[in-house]
Amino acid sequence: MLLGNKIMEHKIKFRITEVLQQRGQSLYWLARNTGISYTTLWRLTKERALGINFATLEKVCVALECPPGDLMEMGIEKTQRPKRRPAPARAARRTSSLL
Repeated sequence: MLLGNKIMEHKIKFRITEVLQQRGQSLYWLARNTGISYTTLWRLTKERALGINFATLEKVCVALECPPGDLMEMGIEKTQRPKRRPAPARAARRTSSLL
């Protein structure tokens, strides 16, 4: 979404770490009980995942006994619109003066 010269980026953030801490569980425990690789869960918690499969989300929800809404939140980040760089100046064509 564009707002003036600021671009609004919506980011879904996972709250898996917070939910696990409230329950006294670890990410390793979640990996063992869901069959989801530790790396996949780590990527979700560190905002390095590009997406999530519904089956993965369902396994996490079943293991933690909570709805998907408890695991995610919508964050809004404001970033500056990238400034355009001026086009590089073209070198003048040289012609031979010996002709």
